Amino acid sequence: MSAIWFFEDTDLFKVLCPHKFKKYKKDHETDTYKKQDYIYFEEDAANKVYLIEKGKVKIGYYSEDGKEMVKAILTKGEIFGEKAILGEYKRTEFAQSVDNTTFICPIGVDTMHALMRDNQTFSLKIYKFIGLRFRRLERRLQSLLFKDTKTRLLEFFNELKEDYGYCCPKTGDMVIQHPYTQKDIANLIGASRPTLNILMNELKESNIIDFNRKEIRLKQVA
Repeated sequence: MSAIWFFEDTDLFKVLCPHKFKKYKKDHETDTYKKQDYIYFEEDAANKVYLIEKGKVKIGYYSEDGKEMVKAILTKGEIFGEKAILGEYKRTEFAQSVDNTTFICPIGVDTMHALMRDNQTFSLKIYKFIGLRFRRLERRLQSLLFKDTKTRLLEFFNELKEDYGYCCPKTGDMVIQHPYTQKDIANLIGASRPTLNILMNELKESNIIDFNRKEIRLKQVA
């Protein structure tokens, strides 16, 4: 099953950053954000697309009762704010740095459209990405609405292995070396941090997983 939250095995920064295109390189800069800094807010003008050079960015919105709803936590090489390409004039979500140092490559919508006109391969990659992002967000919403927390967590692990996993030749375990904190994971599956801790420990006691801060092992149970 392909991942819901991630763009499959592609570092978009390497492919899309204007630094890679001589015509646009001289006018291009990288912005730096600290933890909890906002890149943009809901209702801000949607006139740029952003690529993550380093760090992590949280994408979300606030419900009518003020509760924060996290749609995605993105890492190095991923793109966000992409709905501006399709004609969105105001942001319907916020983007916030969740790392101490996050480097962001901003691209004006006009520049992005010019890049897409000038490079067919570039354009196809962008449209493929947007289609995948929409489909995965739809599947995530269905998961949040119709599946219990434990099932969502196990599905999330299966999705993580597509991007960060490898099979340990000695044990047969699927080793997932990922960049997410437990708070990140709890936000992404729509659970509280205490609930996630309980589920993680239950799965460990059942020999389904083992884990530490940066690694999850999906155990091969006979």
